[in-house]
Amino acid sequence: MRLAVGTRLGPYEVVSPLGAGGMGEVYRARDTRLGRDVAIKVLPQHLIENAEVRARFEREARTISSLNHPNICTLFDVGREGDVEFLVMELIDGETLAQRLLRGPLPVAELLRLGIQIADALDRAHRAGIVHRDFKPGNVMITRSGAKLMDFGLARALAPQGAPAGGALSMAQLTQSPTAVSPLTSQGALVGTFLYMSPEQLEGRDTDARSDLWALGCVLYEMATGRHAFEGKSQASLIGAIMNTEPAPIAALAPLAPPALDGLVRACLAKDPEERVQTAHDVKLQLTWMASGSSQVSQSMPAVRHRLRREPLAWAVATVAILAAGALAWRDATRPPRAQLRFTIPVPAGVTSIDLPRISPDGRMLAFAAKDSTGRTMIWLRPLNALTTNPLPGTENSLRPFWSPDSRYIGFVADGKLKKIPVAGGPAEVVCDAASGADGSWSPKDVILFDGDQNDPVRRVNANGGEATPAVRGDSTAGVGWPVFLPDGNHFLFTRLGNDGAQQMMVGALGTGRTKALGIVGSRAEIAPDGYVLFARDRTLLGQRFDMRAMSVHGDPFPVAEDLPVAPNGQANFSVSRNGVLVYRATGATTNQLAWLDRSGHEVAQVASAADYRAPALSPDGSRIAIRRTDTGNIDVWIIEPARGTTTRFTFDPGSDSNPIWSPDGSQVAWGSDRGKTSGIYVKSSSGLGAEQTLVTGPNPFEPLDWSRDGKWLLYQSGDPKTRADIFALSMTGAHTAQPVLQTPFSEQRAKFSPNGRWIAYESDESGRNEVYVATFQGPAGKWQISTRGGSDPCWSHDGRELFFLSADQHLMAMPVGAGDSFNPGTPHALFQIATEQSGRRNVYDVSPDGSRFLFLLPANETSTPITVVVNWQAGVGRR
Repeated sequence: MRLAVGTRLGPYEVVSPLGAGGMGEVYRARDTRLGRDVAIKVLPQHLIENAEVRARFEREARTISSLNHPNICTLFDVGREGDVEFLVMELIDGETLAQRLLRGPLPVAELLRLGIQIADALDRAHRAGIVHRDFKPGNVMITRSGAKLMDFGLARALAPQGAPAGGALSMAQLTQSPTAVSPLTSQGALVGTFLYMSPEQLEGRDTDARSDLWALGCVLYEMATGRHAFEGKSQASLIGAIMNTEPAPIAALAPLAPPALDGLVRACLAKDPEERVQTAHDVKLQLTWMASGSSQVSQSMPAVRHRLRREPLAWAVATVAILAAGALAWRDATRPPRAQLRFTIPVPAGVTSIDLPRISPDGRMLAFAAKDSTGRTMIWLRPLNALTTNPLPGTENSLRPFWSPDSRYIGFVADGKLKKIPVAGGPAEVVCDAASGADGSWSPKDVILFDGDQNDPVRRVNANGGEATPAVRGDSTAGVGWPVFLPDGNHFLFTRLGNDGAQQMMVGALGTGRTKALGIVGSRAEIAPDGYVLFARDRTLLGQRFDMRAMSVHGDPFPVAEDLPVAPNGQANFSVSRNGVLVYRATGATTNQLAWLDRSGHEVAQVASAADYRAPALSPDGSRIAIRRTDTGNIDVWIIEPARGTTTRFTFDPGSDSNPIWSPDGSQVAWGSDRGKTSGIYVKSSSGLGAEQTLVTGPNPFEPLDWSRDGKWLLYQSGDPKTRADIFALSMTGAHTAQPVLQTPFSEQRAKFSPNGRWIAYESDESGRNEVYVATFQGPAGKWQISTRGGSDPCWSHDGRELFFLSADQHLMAMPVGAGDSFNPGTPHALFQIATEQSGRRNVYDVSPDGSRFLFLLPANETSTPITVVVNWQAGVGRR
């Protein structure tokens, strides 16, 4: 139906035709009420003659009209005038992306700018539950202000007559653009929508937002190269190309395009939707990263050196000095070192905690795990030749990163899996299960070593996947961690907890299981170029000569940096590349703050001065706090009395004391202590007077967890390499005998008695990640899973009517518990989100007796300390 100029459709008067397509005709019209020009699309009769289809179209059109985004064309109105159904849309002046691409590929800056806008618009719609299903260059308008997405969601809304509710248009209908001036098909070649259809669309399977991401990958490829990602002279050959082939590398067609763009596009064009980039938000982040300069990290060395020769005066500018420092760091390690060059990298805004920084082997890029204000932990990347630091999508809930030897991948542990992810962009791949994995190292032979908790050995696995197996054997598996490969890819360093409680440096070899002590006591270590080993001790980063052939150290250690604390587990925050770039974070003394929060998460009051605290435990009446505190290297239990304003040391033995718990009447405190060859649980009067009493000892670590209200039982966790962490109950009447409560191949931890003593709440990784469970302690056997998306640190209210725990996204959750003899769990709900202290979501809070407040460990402004970068750290070391 062709409308004449002057035709009135309600308050809209047709001014002139704009174009036609398979889904209707488009006109410029005048809104006589508001005095503005609009675009009106008249819909074909065959699409709206079915009343059910028309009603669904109007309902979905209202949803689409709610999309308020600067890069989405606004749908103003839906109307009917006689037999004419029409849409009223924002009138946009400009050209379609399809028209622009007729003139060739886009410049890199314009490609990234428009790509970010398009991805952001798709993300906004997907979050609203709207999928385009016909995304292509013809549905993108380019204006002076940027990109505008057209016809968003109408492909879904306008299902053909007879199609199931929610179905998409047929392929034949989709080969013409709803808004294009002319059809997008021509004789002899297949173009149009087929070019952007995902494999699942072509097979007629259910589609979702990931189908739009496939189309986005096709469009980005076309914007970069000026060519279609898939081509064919017939419908059959084009479909065959989409289903079975990969597009040519972008670098081969557009050498100036960011190298990371090819990885991102390929991640969008994964044939399996499960292996594809999962959200448009991730695509936006990657494009933003490239636009900020991160993509320059993959430049060739000749290009970098040429730019340095052209800009020698840039050394006078501080910002360019940082870029030049990054370029210097890339020079071959065989060249004589230049003078040291130091600069700092600030912690990104909004980050509340930051873990061990890791420099890539080629010295170009820095990676670290960090937690933002929402409690989300991700790996952040900072190229040394860029001025911004950005999170790496796909690394949520990750622990410390480690690099592949070619600096192209990052390995990390998250959600009970060891994973790897390309830094240039793309999805993370699972390497193996790692329920207790933490830190790793990647050899040139594609072997990964990673450690677990203190009861697990260092394990090895092929970087391409497989089953992890122990890399060391015998008594060397007790308290080991921090593996790092030596340059030969066969030998590796790791730490072992000695009988005196200190971290001892060991060297092992793949395939033998044999280990050797190096005679170094201190922190984790790394091998630096020119034959040095770096490690920390007494708050000082030290270097010492290392003989690769004899696997031994020589000479005296010498200081490299100051104020580098060493954690009890051997962590020290430094890293060195194979070409002499050193990074470290001198954080000063580790501190956190005890604070009272109400049930909405607002801070009510701070408790005592900031210090290195762990594991707060309130006395039964809420008047005192037992807590682990590290002071001048000693780890002891202290008692805080807020009303009196006093903090008093409670234990004085030379071992490491932790996890204090109160007796039900508050008269005693029990704690765990590691005293060299043995560990145990000890107890004494909470007044501090009198001698301690030994409850249980053994070769494996012991952690007291809770004391039952009737005083009869004390829960603790212990374990060995076979069963990992298990829960035991120690009788507190008569002989102190222990019985297993939870002893499985999984790791059960942090159990708490319900006030009535019938149940225990605990966390376990039996599902592949930590979740909170409740099990029967006394009475008929029963077990209930409480959290479903990750949970830890369960804690009962004093009346037993609520169970609290921390979710994986750092929300404090509260679950009501019904009264009665049986366990009646309700539905957990979030009270508030919390950024806990750096060591993680473990033993970081307790609840007041009346349940109205929570005592939390919070960061104490530690994250403002920047990361120091030293280029050519060994310059000036000389022969030692």
